[in-house]
Amino acid sequence: MNTTDIAFLTQLFETAVAAADPARALQGHLPDKPAGRTIVIGAGKGAAQLAQAFEEAWEDPVEGVVVTRYGYAAPCRYLKVLEASHPVPDAAGEAATQEVLSLLEGLTPDDLVVALITGGGSALLAAPPKGLELADEQALNQALLASGAPIGAMNAIRKQLSRVKGGRLALAAAPARVVSLVVSDVPGDDPAEVASGPTVPGPANRATALAAIRAWNIDLPPAVRRFLETAEEDAPPPDDPAFARNSVQVIASAARSLEAAADLAVSQGIPAHILSDAMEGEARDVARAHAAIAREVSLRNRPFARPCLLLSGGETTVTLRHKGRGGRNSEFLLAFALAIEGQDGICAMAADTDGIDGSEDNAGAFADGTTCAAMRAAGIDPAEALARNDAYTAFKAAGLLFTPGPTGTNVNDFRAILVR
Repeated sequence: MNTTDIAFLTQLFETAVAAADPARALQGHLPDKPAGRTIVIGAGKGAAQLAQAFEEAWEDPVEGVVVTRYGYAAPCRYLKVLEASHPVPDAAGEAATQEVLSLLEGLTPDDLVVALITGGGSALLAAPPKGLELADEQALNQALLASGAPIGAMNAIRKQLSRVKGGRLALAAAPARVVSLVVSDVPGDDPAEVASGPTVPGPANRATALAAIRAWNIDLPPAVRRFLETAEEDAPPPDDPAFARNSVQVIASAARSLEAAADLAVSQGIPAHILSDAMEGEARDVARAHAAIAREVSLRNRPFARPCLLLSGGETTVTLRHKGRGGRNSEFLLAFALAIEGQDGICAMAADTDGIDGSEDNAGAFADGTTCAAMRAAGIDPAEALARNDAYTAFKAAGLLFTPGPTGTNVNDFRAILVR
């Protein structure tokens, strides 16, 4: 794959990430200052950078706690930044969540709670309900991650099995007013779905969760299943009076980041087409659909004329069949590379805008029509690697991993396909 194409695709990714920069995203979204205290809480892979930007913009001293993934911290003057495990919660996340809950005790109607919520917060806010333990929440997350279920189905289940998700964290802050500033990493940008909506209630209830388990044949741990089937309380509904004074704003999203990348391409003379900012489905299946469109453009100049850039966002899923290495973006791109093998004039990248794809050190990878041949030359059969969920190993062997490191934000997957 030539360095010019890699440089262009990298520039597109950087532009998309810059559009979701915390300092830029906060502009125009700060709440009015309260008569009482200002408390800041937050969770997610971009929460520390958002807290840092909030401190600079707020100017007055504040107090609070935010929790982010290990290695994602940013220095703050007043706010306490804690790190924990993602995508499977750990004891540090449970302790951090308890600190957040303790901070919300004894607030008054004159106080303001600013919730800085970004993707990844669901695993970082670990607070199993009474009757379950951290080990149960860990087993739940592992089962959900392996299931291939879409994020909406996973969140419907998580919200019923937590003391903070599904709006419960906002309930803990009552009677203080809660303003949620959300960086969306979910298809459709529903703030109740980001990080399983700790401060934003949604319509999902226990019946919704049980229906999702049946629909996706999710193999839950027995203790978790029993709790869900016998629990007496649902997550609070959106019309609960405790939420009446609260407000929520989505301050950054995949849609805005894709538009910024499209504008950059157009400025360089390449027409850009955003296929969707809300793609969902099995990563390898979504990849084959993208590849079919790219081949149609390349071979028949339809539905778009060459040259052009195809962009998409959203969140695919991976059903784990084997314990290989790699996240959903790497798996998407390996399936894409197999589908365009030998085709000239097509190159692509797929990467997670937070800088980490799954649990590895890469955000994603690059591919073109020669990528599979390069993998075979390095001793890797790309089809076997895909069957083993081992895309990371395949792209590493070909020297095509994309490793920008943590970006400080998170608006989910970014896919760019250039057809010359």
